[in-house]
Amino acid sequence: MTDAAELTTRTQEFLAANPPATTAREDFLKARFEAGLAWVHYPEGLGGLGAPRSLQAVVDAGLEAAGAPDNDPRRIGIGLGMAAPTILAFGTDEQKQRFLGPLWRGEEVWCQLFSEPGAGSDLAALGTRAVRDGEDWIVTGQKVWTSNAHNARWAILIARTDPDLPKHRGITYFVCDMTDPGVEVRPLRQITGEAEFNEVFLTDVRIPDAHRLGEIGDGWKVAQTTLMNERVAIGGMRLPREGGMIGPVAAAWRERPELRTRDLHQRLVELWVEAEVARLSGERLRQQLVAGQPGPEGSGMKLTFARLNQEISGLEVELLGEEGLLYDDWTMRRPELVDFVGREAGYRYLRSKGNSIEGGTSEVLLNIVAERVLGLPSEPRTDKDVAWKDLAR
Repeated sequence: MTDAAELTTRTQEFLAANPPATTAREDFLKARFEAGLAWVHYPEGLGGLGAPRSLQAVVDAGLEAAGAPDNDPRRIGIGLGMAAPTILAFGTDEQKQRFLGPLWRGEEVWCQLFSEPGAGSDLAALGTRAVRDGEDWIVTGQKVWTSNAHNARWAILIARTDPDLPKHRGITYFVCDMTDPGVEVRPLRQITGEAEFNEVFLTDVRIPDAHRLGEIGDGWKVAQTTLMNERVAIGGMRLPREGGMIGPVAAAWRERPELRTRDLHQRLVELWVEAEVARLSGERLRQQLVAGQPGPEGSGMKLTFARLNQEISGLEVELLGEEGLLYDDWTMRRPELVDFVGREAGYRYLRSKGNSIEGGTSEVLLNIVAERVLGLPSEPRTDKDVAWKDLAR
């Protein structure tokens, strides 16, 4: 089995053969993937070495120290955090070979076509239809709140393939080419003034059966892998102490004593402690991932992430007073990524309102934690065995 010492040696040998200072970025990333140093816990030939997930830190530290380029993970976060683990778990050999390399290198951006206007929190009630036509599927419907759809080449998509089955059982999972005829992306302008989200209209979009992930009708099972990884990616990201939203407000407190009050001091201390507990809990969660796939614990982390962001940004606006309501760019931008810390307090306050919706609403995540972590009885669900076509909508 590969150990830390062997990976350190591999990394040094790789850097010697591909000096970051003289190797073009795209060539460096391609060589890193082929050397198995992209994500070491993936199989050989797919960017990995079949090594323990925990050893990725050994590779990353060695490459960072050498000034090596990364794959701009924030820009391709949906591909890395959601599409890739799903393709690895359910994709065919051909799908893994086709998609994982360009995805990891950032050559192809991914988005997620899950939520719908009539099926947000109750995702399993989705109505986008996929009808078999020979070796293809014809997909028609509407998706909403699709981050980065305006930049994406590929999308992970769930659609209803059998309306005669109960809502969780008649769903199939696909990979959709966002450049295909019938795919229309429209911006959704947010309270911040920008449009990182989109609504996507699918009109008779033809998807080959070769782009189906998992078995027909198993889409909900496949989607659970995506959703669990999504919540870990959002709520369990690695941060230094005072990383994330707590950093700017703590810095403002230290640098501007004229803003301080006793009440705000007490609230800041409480939120600082909670942010540190959340950060350390995220470290623990990542250690658990070494032993297997993410579970419902990621939902708890995502819940905490949303609540803390909203409370901390609210405190920051109070601390800064009128100044906290301002930020300098209210234009209709189409960003590739969300930059919380690099923007003003007013932006952080407004944008954090979406944290309790994206990646699963807080209400749904509370149910997951209650049932799957705490073992509490499930809420009554009268529609579990009713055919989707017979449900009230």
